[in-house]
Parts: sequence; C-alpha cells; structure tokens
Amino acid sequence: MPDIAALLAAYDDQLRTAETTNLPPGVVAERDGPIVRVVGQHRRGFVTGPPDLGLHGPALDALIARQRDFFAARGETVEWKTRGHDRPADLPELLLAAGFVAEPRETVLVGTVPELAAIQPSLADGITVREVGDDADMHRIAELNAEVWADDRNWLAAELINRLRGGRTVVVVAEAAGRVVSAARLEFEPGTEFAGLWGGATLAAWRGKGIYRALVAHRARVATARGTRYLQVDATEDSRPILERLGFTAITTTTPYVWTPVSPAR
Repeated sequence: MPDIAALLAAYDDQLRTAETTNLPPGVVAERDGPIVRVVGQHRRGFVTGPPDLGLHGPALDALIARQRDFFAARGETVEWKTRGHDRPADLPELLLAAGFVAEPRETVLVGTVPELAAIQPSLADGITVREVGDDADMHRIAELNAEVWADDRNWLAAELINRLRGGRTVVVVAEAAGRVVSAARLEFEPGTEFAGLWGGATLAAWRGKGIYRALVAHRARVATARGTRYLQVDATEDSRPILERLGFTAITTTTPYVWTPVSPAR
C-alpha cells in the first residue's frame, strides 16, 4: 500500500515551493508574510502558501485583503490555491467573506514513475503519439483546446512556446486523420523528485480510444529518462477514477478560490 503520509509530506516539502520558483520568463514571485503571489501570468495572478499559514483573526483577514487589493489595483483576477489539509481550517470561509469564489474542487494524485512507465497502452487503429516542439504544433494545440473548451485559446500557443524555451516542459500529442485530437504536457520541477501532468485535452469524438492512458504512459517514460521519481496531477472528478486505476494515489484535495474585479458599469 502507498504511504500516503510520506507522499503528502514530499508534496508539501517539494512542490509547494516549486510553484513559485520555476516560473516562465516575465513572471515574478513576490512574498508577503507566509504567502507568495505570482504576478505577470496571462490569465490571472496566483497566491499560494505553506500548509500552515500561522496566522489567525485580524492578521489573516488583512493578509487576504492585501492580495485582493493588490490585484484589484492591477485590474486582474487572482487565484488563491488551497489544499484540503491546510491550516487554519477556516481559510476557505475567510476567502469567501473577502469576495473570493470557490471553483470546483480537484483531487491531488501522486504516482510513482516506474509503475506508470510500465503501462502498456492499447490505442485504437490510426492514432499515433509523439512529442512536439515546433511553433506550428503549438498553434494546432491551441486550436484543439479552443474546440474542446469552446472558448478563445489564442493565448495558449504563445504560452506553450514560451514554456518550451525554458527547457522543463515536454508537450505530447495524439494525432489521427491528419489532425491533433489530444494534447498534454509534462512539467519538470528542478530540485524536486516530481514532474506534473498538465493541460490535457481530447476531442469528444476521440475519447474512449486509449489516448488518455497512452499520453500518461508516454510522459512517464520521458520522466524515467530524466530520473524523476513521482508524477503529480490535480484531477477533476472525471479524471480521478481513471488515474487511480492507472496507479495514482489520492493524497489531498485542492480548491482554487478566485477573486475577479468588477467591470465598470457602462
């Protein structure tokens, strides 16, 4: 049986620092007491902290208000990322009181690389999986995501191109019938035993054909070549059962609390 306490300790000790140290070019981290806020990302700012903020009452209220007001002055949305085991336990209620809104809770899952790299995927005929790095492929992935999520993802191509320049991102696609039908990325966290699985998207018509499993296995084999010990995922309720069947272990939950500036009345 996996040692959940040991996996959680490794996650807290290693990844929660890496969130604000291995940043893309042009993105900066600023400390305010126990938390760190990340400024300069495309979609929204980001706030994270240790498992125990060590603050209560007025001091914690003031910390929350400062982050909200900082991003309000910039006219930007901000996400405060919480975990289910964080302290103080009333942090979610305080964020809500300050005007933040909870997004859907996800499950934090960790898997061991050797086990995941041993997965034998069974892809439907006509589907191939490969790593990509050309700018044109990043634009194809942006188009895929725009179709999957039914919104504008023009920004995604530039973000992926920027990430690839940093040398710690691997992008993988599944192709069929002459087009990209699924894509995902692997993010290495230098100085840790972890890499993260992010950005998965698959066209509806191509789900249930072994692609999800194949992309996980491929990224695990890439991680093996770099000596990585663990893969980590923040999984939706749709993805969680699949990942658990592949060998991932749930160690905690994560809920984003998001504050969005009010648009001025016209």
